[in-house]
Amino acid sequence: MVMRAGFQDALQELQDQVLILASMADKAIDRAIAALKARDVELAQEVIDEDTLLDRRRTDIEERAIALIATQQPMASDLRAIVVILNIIVELERIGDYAEGIAKLAIRLADQPPLKQLIDIPRMAEKARSMLRRSIDAYVERDAEAARSIAAEDDEMDRLHEQVYRELLTYMIEDPRTITRATYLIWISHNLERIADRTTNICERVIYLVTGRMEDINAPRY
Repeated sequence: MVMRAGFQDALQELQDQVLILASMADKAIDRAIAALKARDVELAQEVIDEDTLLDRRRTDIEERAIALIATQQPMASDLRAIVVILNIIVELERIGDYAEGIAKLAIRLADQPPLKQLIDIPRMAEKARSMLRRSIDAYVERDAEAARSIAAEDDEMDRLHEQVYRELLTYMIEDPRTITRATYLIWISHNLERIADRTTNICERVIYLVTGRMEDINAPRY
């Protein structure tokens, strides 16, 4: 019983670490978009530098999870919980990578004339962050229905990305001098769309945690 209690404490600590990692990823998105809007190279560089911390925390969680499996030999339901943690932290690390990519593009755009007022991209970022935060809430609360509902919102992100792509393509066709700037903004939009895809993957893991069944909610995401 003492060993079992110790295992549950260790499992709770792993979940707490997942929440910290999710908060770091959310903050990275927020700061990357803020750097883009403010043309703030220093802030963008901070996002890039701090991605290493996010990567290290993911590695630490992974090592702890593997050690827990090796030393405690968890039962099926507990093993599933650890496997889900291992999957979620991969998604969170990739979300951090996408935020880092946005920051790098913000630096490239900082010394160039604004192409247009940024409206849809910040809107996409807020949507992506909302989906991410709520997916983590669903994980904590073991809420499969909420996870399904959040994952369904990925279609809206796809539509927003398509809207941004079409608008920026029009700029490029009408004035070839805008091609570089428009291309960078398309890449940023794509990164935000991919963050939503990764969040959908988290939702699938929440459903698996609750039901024991894997559900491919949307089209394949690579």
